[in-house]
Parts: sequence; C-alpha cells; structure tokens
Amino acid sequence: MSLVQYSDSESDSDTQLPPPPPAKRIRPNAQRPSNQGSSLPPLPTTFYDLYATSTRVSIQDDPSLHGGRKRVIPHVEGNWPTHLYLEWFPSKSELGVLENLIQKSESKLGDRPRVIHSLLRSDLGAQLPLHISLSRPVVLRTQQRQSFIDAYQIAVRDSNVPPFDIMPGNLHWVSNYEKTRWFLVLRAQKPANDGLNRLLKLSNRSLASFNQPPLYEKANQNSFGQQKQTNEANEDYSHCFHISIAWSLTEPSTNDNERLASIELQGLEGLRVRFDCVKAKIGNNICSIPLPSGIVEQKGIGGL
Repeated sequence: MSLVQYSDSESDSDTQLPPPPPAKRIRPNAQRPSNQGSSLPPLPTTFYDLYATSTRVSIQDDPSLHGGRKRVIPHVEGNWPTHLYLEWFPSKSELGVLENLIQKSESKLGDRPRVIHSLLRSDLGAQLPLHISLSRPVVLRTQQRQSFIDAYQIAVRDSNVPPFDIMPGNLHWVSNYEKTRWFLVLRAQKPANDGLNRLLKLSNRSLASFNQPPLYEKANQNSFGQQKQTNEANEDYSHCFHISIAWSLTEPSTNDNERLASIELQGLEGLRVRFDCVKAKIGNNICSIPLPSGIVEQKGIGGL
C-alpha cells in the first residue's frame, strides 16, 4: 500500500469547463431501467496498474494523513522511488480468510493497546493487491529509469524462470529496515523451482549495476564506491520472503510472536498463489514483465 502522495503546486489547466446539463427528474412511479441479466467481463490484471497510487493531497510529508507513517525515501526532484515485486490480488474467499487472520492476530497482542492497520483495503474500502518484495525501496534518477527497465526486462526474460505457485506459511511480525513500522506477514514457502531465490538474485544484480543496495543479500563497495553483491550464489533466502497483510507502529514483543504462532491458519490449507509476472514500479509507473517470456506491458512516458 503506497503512502499518501503529494499534490503538484499548480493544476494542469486553468481552462474552465461548461456546466453540466441539468439532471433529468424521475417521477416517483416511473420505472427505472433494470440491469438484471447484464454480465460484465472481469477487469484485466493490468487495470490495477493504472490506479496503483492514490490521489496527491499534500506537498509536505504529513504523517497524520496516512496513519503516522513517515516517508522512507524523502521526496527529491529528479529522484524516482523504485520497487520490484510479485503481485497477488486475492479472490473474495481468500480475502475473507486474510481478514479473519488479522482479527485473530489483533486478539493475540496481549494487554498493551495498539492499532493494526490492514493492507487488504484502502481507506475508502477498495481492495488492494498484496505482494512479495524482490527489492528494497530504492531510488533511480530520471536519466536511469529507461536504461534500468530495459536491462531488467532482459534479465527476467533470459532467466528462464517460469511461472510458479507459492503456498503461504506461518504468521510472523517483521520490521522494515528503519524499524519505524512492523508488518504482520505470511511467510512464503519455497516453490518447487526455487523461483523466489532466482528472481531475487537477478533483481539484486540489476540494481547493483545502478549502485542500489540489495534486498536480503549483503553488499560491499568496489574501489569506485559502487555497490557490489558478495559471492553468495548458493545462499538460500527462502525464510525471508513474505506477504504483508497488516502493519503497526508499535513493536511487538517476543510474547506477541509466540502467541501469533499459536493461531490456526484455517482456510489457508491447500491455498496456492500463482505468479506469472514480475512488476517494476518506478514513481507512479508500473511495468509488468511476464515470466519467462512474452510481451512487456509498458505505461507512461519513455516506456515507463
């Protein structure tokens, strides 16, 4: 769930539109048109990429606008927050199971009062997609955006990582790197083709070539001060991958995690989450890169 965005200083146009025509009055006994029997096709998954960011409402970082959260990456002109991830849009039945887990988790937080914020829906009640991260929140410069996405598309295509299924594991609390927020997560069990580790490695390598830090892996610097990944080709980070379903500003205690482990994960038995593409979000633009090959869907200016 993205942070509240910040408004532009000026509107796009000062042109005034003509007033809309007056609405037609409906007589009390008039019969309204019926939509019964109409069947609308489901929205394509790429539709959600167009509206992945909420409306900007402030030009300042105001934590009160988004539950006390603070920007991890300060807004700087010419910097583009970037995130690589796998996206899951739960079905209605899956959403109900996840909401039930959040309620149970809140009841296991002991005596200390705290607030848990769901990541399943927006403030207006609209369903939000969930994800497994393949990168930290990093920053690209304006001139790096297109060259990075071009290189990343090639890396994913040449990786030969086919689509794969993930089975969710146990519940746990994890923090962000800054330890300013704690997330209620479902651990992701290791897929049969080790797709998560393979995609993580190529994502870290792609970002390292743009001097960006890795996710989970350790990094060092060469003599030019550029980021390089350490030689951990056989390292298994399966225990790190997770799907966040809620968050809190209060750090959970050891007892909180022990109580969390006692929750029965009813409804998750046999659940498999299918991933068939990687998503790269740069600013407000999202590029969907299919696994292992196919047409890359691009949006925005310059292929973004």
